Amino acid sequence: MAGHKYDTPASLVPITVKYFAGLREHHGADRQLAAPSRGATVGEVWALASDGAALPDNVLMAVNLEYVSADHPVVDGDEVAFFPPVTGG
Repeated sequence: MAGHKYDTPASLVPITVKYFAGLREHHGADRQLAAPSRGATVGEVWALASDGAALPDNVLMAVNLEYVSADHPVVDGDEVAFFPPVTGG
């Protein structure tokens, strides 16, 4: 992957992880770069970014601005976002 904007081994997939609302506060940042293994899912990205913490049932997930489930695979350059459900009335 020489010359790529991320210098990672071929077995890893460089992605951007974004957090919103309370999750941003919990993680202490609104975004981070991550490099999960090739073939990783959104749920595995959460585990990597959260030091192995379980994915809460009510967290919404998106890849490249589209809602996905935890078993959705990520690929090189994806933007993965996690945010709590929005409530209102």
